[in-house]
Amino acid sequence: MRFTRCRQLFGEDDFSKLQNARILLLGVGGVGSYALDCLYRSGVRHITVIDYDTYEESNQNRQIGSEAVGQRKTEHLTTLYPGITTIHQQMDMAWVNVFDFTPYDLILDAIDTTRVKIELARKEYKKLIMSLGSGRRIDPTRIQTTSIWRSQGDPLARKIRNELKRAKFDRNFTVIFSPETVRGELQGSFVGVTGAFGLTLCSVAIQKIIEKAKEP
Repeated sequence: MRFTRCRQLFGEDDFSKLQNARILLLGVGGVGSYALDCLYRSGVRHITVIDYDTYEESNQNRQIGSEAVGQRKTEHLTTLYPGITTIHQQMDMAWVNVFDFTPYDLILDAIDTTRVKIELARKEYKKLIMSLGSGRRIDPTRIQTTSIWRSQGDPLARKIRNELKRAKFDRNFTVIFSPETVRGELQGSFVGVTGAFGLTLCSVAIQKIIEKAKEP
């Protein structure tokens, strides 16, 4: 059976919780596409993906599905992962303020726009797992999971913390980051790290679903 090994690992009760969890995944690039693949292969049935991009040839070093150059990511991924829900949508500040996040148990943030990430945290921190900077790094063993307030060594994390402090926001949410010193001046990327960020995003989500299921 397709999910036999997952059932053996998680047990029937926890696996049932995974199947019934409702996950919103924001962005399916180098990080998000691997998070999607992991969630789908682990038995999560209710996955909604939001993205606005089309595939470019330069995506092929790190993004699942990027052989479909010129196609919308949301359209192509439905052929690779039948049963997922996709929304072709620009994720900007206005979108954060009008989108209904209520149906989802967890929100996985793999988007690039800093202002949108900050606004998303302010609005939906209780459900949020945020991926921080994965580009310009080559060592996946440096990846860590912690509170936004305990992240360190990542310029994007520092900027987000500073902006949240200025807004007098002090709530907690989970982030995935790497303190590895960034390399070079350009936006280079390595699938060994971006993919590992995505797999970590999925793993943290699965652990949260199981932990919540065990709460009295």
